[in-house]
Amino acid sequence: MNARVAAAELLMTVMDRGRALEDALDVVPSFNALQGRDRAFARALATAGLRRLGGVNAVLSRFLDRPLPDTAPHARALLHIGATQLLVLGTPAHAAVGETVEAANSLHETRGFAKLMNAVLRKVAKDGAPLLAALPPGADLPPWLYTRWRATYGEAAPRIAQALLQEPPLDISVKSDPESWAQPLLGALTPTGSIRLTAPAPIDSLSGFNDGAWWVQDAAAALPARLFGDVRGKRVLDLCAAPGGKTLQLAAAGAHVTAVDKSDARLERLRENLARTKLSAEIIAADALEFRAEPFDAILLDAPCTSTGTLRRHPDVAWLRRPSDIRSLTELQSKLITACAKLLKPGAPLVYAVCSLEPEEGEGVVAEALRTGWRRDPLRTEIPSDFITAAGDMRTHPAYWPEIGGLDGFYAARLLRT
Repeated sequence: MNARVAAAELLMTVMDRGRALEDALDVVPSFNALQGRDRAFARALATAGLRRLGGVNAVLSRFLDRPLPDTAPHARALLHIGATQLLVLGTPAHAAVGETVEAANSLHETRGFAKLMNAVLRKVAKDGAPLLAALPPGADLPPWLYTRWRATYGEAAPRIAQALLQEPPLDISVKSDPESWAQPLLGALTPTGSIRLTAPAPIDSLSGFNDGAWWVQDAAAALPARLFGDVRGKRVLDLCAAPGGKTLQLAAAGAHVTAVDKSDARLERLRENLARTKLSAEIIAADALEFRAEPFDAILLDAPCTSTGTLRRHPDVAWLRRPSDIRSLTELQSKLITACAKLLKPGAPLVYAVCSLEPEEGEGVVAEALRTGWRRDPLRTEIPSDFITAAGDMRTHPAYWPEIGGLDGFYAARLLRT
């Protein structure tokens, strides 16, 4: 099975059928028929195509008399994949053009477009690179999203957009003594104590994997669990816990953790990581809005959100979200905070976190909570001062740490019940 065909069908599944790329990997037969390097190549090609979707489409539009019809989704996707090889991955023109045209000829749905693809891709190979380089910041994002970021982040917005164009490095959280693990893991210690891999390597081949000494977790995602301070011996609820990196953090820090998520399938990954790391937590599959238990000493609520802070790793999210999602999710987030009030001991902290860059989901939701019986417990020295807002909350975005590869966008606030 042709890897380029598989990449095109992954792209179609995201853009035309509205499925997340991670879900598409499980349901696209042409991708699942691949093995080894072909499978990895198809996934990398689809990811690169999504990461540079806006820019590649802008270049293609310069060489097409008219867009390909909606009735030809295979041809549109395969042409995009061919152009992505030329413009983003730097594939030699003879290989990218020849093999994309060969793939087109192999499919009934695209055979009639093979000559057009050949002509367009040859023009892209000759003149496309400077056109892509000349595009303005944000060209690879939906206009509505980049407009919002310009309003929220001002001069940082172009830097955020630029950071999203780079393949992100892999970060690791270790159970203890991160300084001693940097060299064995072939990585470097970040300013916040995560280990960032400096060279790609199979995860299960790295030192300490089989011993359960660490787990994969973006450096920004590792920050909210640290906002509690010392949790040794405390009962901590990790609400909306899957896939579970924060549960592992809290358990490694000595907390008695109850991890709740409504997706038992997603909790299975947490169970596997708990077993591998030899850490323990109570796992409960339940809707967070309906979960009831004796009050806890602390709650970490990593709420469902638009996830726009994770576009470095999940570029499909930008194209799957709509402005209307923000309002519906903020309503859910506020309901979840209200539910937490009944699950906390008096004076106990709630850390509310979202991997979103949208202010409505962060500052906006917290502002609503402050009007309904919560008060802010401002952050001080728990994390680097660059990440602490004037109000005392946490805010990171992908333009931080440009010299070492950036980090995800996260917002977090520590709240107390009045």
